[in-house]
Amino acid sequence: MKSRLATPLPSACIPNTMVETAVVLLSGGMDSATALALTIKEGHRVISLTFDYGQRHRKEIDAAERIAKHFRVPDRRTMTIDLSAIGGSALTDARIRVPEQRRLEEIGRGIPVTYVPARNTIFLAYALGLAEATAAKAIVIAANQVDYSGYPDCRPEYYAAFREVARLGTKRGAEGDVIEIHTPLIRMSKADIVRRGEELGVPWELTWSCYLGGATACGVCDSCQLRLRGFREAGVSDPSPYASRRRRAANA
Repeated sequence: MKSRLATPLPSACIPNTMVETAVVLLSGGMDSATALALTIKEGHRVISLTFDYGQRHRKEIDAAERIAKHFRVPDRRTMTIDLSAIGGSALTDARIRVPEQRRLEEIGRGIPVTYVPARNTIFLAYALGLAEATAAKAIVIAANQVDYSGYPDCRPEYYAAFREVARLGTKRGAEGDVIEIHTPLIRMSKADIVRRGEELGVPWELTWSCYLGGATACGVCDSCQLRLRGFREAGVSDPSPYASRRRRAANA
């Protein structure tokens, strides 16, 4: 199993003359970190966009800031919205338990309680406004339909529909300058994402995937299990520490 510690990127690794700007939704997880690295590799000027949306913990928000700094993103933005006021998800309502120790075959069947109602639609609406205001050419979101938790807003047809929203519902779209919606990881497995991230120098130890906010990742929620399987299948060692697999993580 390979293991690699991140080396901060020298400024020379990021192109100085970027013709196009992209708004990259950066959650702090392994997928969005890979999408960010890929967007930079393609030569875009990047605006990173992270959401403090009333989730259970700030671990992923802090991780997003670390990742953006590692890649020397010049324009880093965090928007605060309170989706806990809407509720309806284990990620925004502490009264709803996060599922633990589900078998991998179960994950992706049905829509789990960790689905946050309309979250990606809300996030993309903010990103669309930001892209229009900053003349960004595209929005990049690390949605994935292969190894995922069954969320309906991670499907290709959803993003095709949102492209129409961008075309019909903005001044730029009406004038023929349509803001693109890029989903570069949509058909990749978690193992594929790990392999691509390794090629791009993604600092895995800076990322956070766990639904819970403990001192270390729990290792038993759906997100942890999918991450662990991805690293295992890619033959890469995950540098993130995990709580004991024999002990159920605190879920309060």
